[in-house]
Amino acid sequence: MAVRPGSGARAPGPGGTTTRRRTPRWAAAVGLGGAAVLIGAGGVAATAAPAGSDGPAVVVRTPDGEVVASVPLDGDRFAVGYRNSVYTTLAEERYRVLPDGRFELVELAADQVAVLEEYYAVPGAPRPAPSGDRRAHVAEPDPARPAVFDVLNIAATDLGERTLYTPGADPVPIWRLVTGEDPTVLLEIER
Repeated sequence: MAVRPGSGARAPGPGGTTTRRRTPRWAAAVGLGGAAVLIGAGGVAATAAPAGSDGPAVVVRTPDGEVVASVPLDGDRFAVGYRNSVYTTLAEERYRVLPDGRFELVELAADQVAVLEEYYAVPGAPRPAPSGDRRAHVAEPDPARPAVFDVLNIAATDLGERTLYTPGADPVPIWRLVTGEDPTVLLEIER
C-alpha cells in the first residue's frame, strides 16, 4: 500500500471494525446527496500499487495527477466514510468493483438513521448493522437511481473527515493527506 504516514489503525475493510473505534471518515456524497460529480476518465497515469502487486487498487489523486493514496484491493469491496455536515454524524458509502473497473454503490451505513432516511432518502427501512460493523445502521441505496462510477470527484475537507477503507489495509484519512488549497481528490480503480 502506498500512503503517506499517519494512516491510522488496521481495518478489515467495508463494514468491519477493529478494537478501537476510529473517528476519521470520508465519502463522496454521490449523486444521491448532490455533492459528487461523475467525471470521465483522464488525468495522469501513475503506479496504482506497489511493485509485485498484480491486482486492482483504489487510487486517490489530486486533479493535477499527484497520487495521495494507492491501496491494493483484497476482493471487490471498499468503503468511503465521512462526517455528514448536515447531521454531524458518521456515515459510509460501500462500493463493489465491477469487472470493467467501474465501481457501484451497494450499501449505505450511518450512526444515525436520519442520515439514511432523510439525507439519502433510501426507499427501504434502514436496519441495525451486523455485529462488528463500524456504523450502527445500514440500508440499500435507491435501485431507481444507480450510482456507478469511473471516477469520483470529492472534496477532502477537514469538516468531512473523508476516509478510505479497504479490506486488510489501514484506513486512509484522505482529508489529512490533501495539503494544497484545493481539497478536490479523484477516486478511481486502477489495474
